[in-house]
Amino acid sequence: VQGVGLHGLSEPKNVLDAGNSGTTMRIGAGLLAGQPFVAVLTGDQYLRERPMDRVMRPLCQMGALIKGRAGDTRAPICFFGGRLEGLRHESKVASAQVKSALLLAGLRASGPVTVVEPAKSRDHTERMLRAMGARVLVSGLEVTVEPAQRLEPLDILCPSDFSSAAFFLVLAAATPGSELRVKGVCANPLRTGLLGVLRRMGAEIALEDRAEVGGEVVADMVVRGQRLHGTYVGPDEIPALIDEVPALCVAAALAEGATEIRGAGELRVKESDRLATMAAALSALGTRCTEYPDGIRIEGGSPLRSGVLCDTRGDHRVAMALATLGAATGVRIGLTDTACVATSFPTFFEQLRALV
Repeated sequence: VQGVGLHGLSEPKNVLDAGNSGTTMRIGAGLLAGQPFVAVLTGDQYLRERPMDRVMRPLCQMGALIKGRAGDTRAPICFFGGRLEGLRHESKVASAQVKSALLLAGLRASGPVTVVEPAKSRDHTERMLRAMGARVLVSGLEVTVEPAQRLEPLDILCPSDFSSAAFFLVLAAATPGSELRVKGVCANPLRTGLLGVLRRMGAEIALEDRAEVGGEVVADMVVRGQRLHGTYVGPDEIPALIDEVPALCVAAALAEGATEIRGAGELRVKESDRLATMAAALSALGTRCTEYPDGIRIEGGSPLRSGVLCDTRGDHRVAMALATLGAATGVRIGLTDTACVATSFPTFFEQLRALV
């Protein structure tokens, strides 16, 4: 990537399409806010229904001029410039996407931007900005970025994505006698909460060949499968495994006993309502599920029905989770809209077939 500097972006000639990626839209909002030009950011039919006011509102408080559909809560989102000022934003939900958007906008603000969260969310953006020379201060649950004149270029070797690896880790963990090594995975402790839950459920997991790459911890993840048992996952654990909950639901369905996940209400505004989507699919397959406003209870260990068509609702992580469940059990599970998997892992089905 050849950069043009913090103030070098120019007006796009067409609408910017984030596809199915909420991360692209929210972080992109932070980059576009306050730019001296007009830009429009949209997405596919699913992304256009996801609420964006959580990131639009604080950006407008900084001085950005932003309008959106449905009372400024949905995409397409239109950016009309504005002069950004410093802000102290206290978020009700730990969200790395919102935090990252505000920190990126803060680089071009007239004063520091501080984000206060109820719990620590993933810190990839902070690590990257520090590596590029930005002044980023962390104090407890507060993260502050100072305005910057420039960011220094650097070479980054991107580690393997933990959220993508999670499906294979769950597959191995829930298959007694199996052993799987996934090499060079991002082992950021604010990202890998799933590992602790799987260990608690009975899986053997080791991190080997640890190294630091571009400010991130990287390791080989070695999983030895065991007979899993249910567990309780509390709200304090959710920020470090929020994207892995669909994979965790698969582990829960394969485990003996009940698994209860609470404090995960944020999943209702992801690419789909992931709590409802996973509950509907697992229930159709014969697994007893109970939905809560902020979570789900799954009674594992029941035999699955074969030949059921499950609706992924265009959600890439749901599609991969249900495909993993089918691979683990040998039960034929039909899936609608598997093209959505290309959002994050275009070769997922090829890799899954190679394992089983």
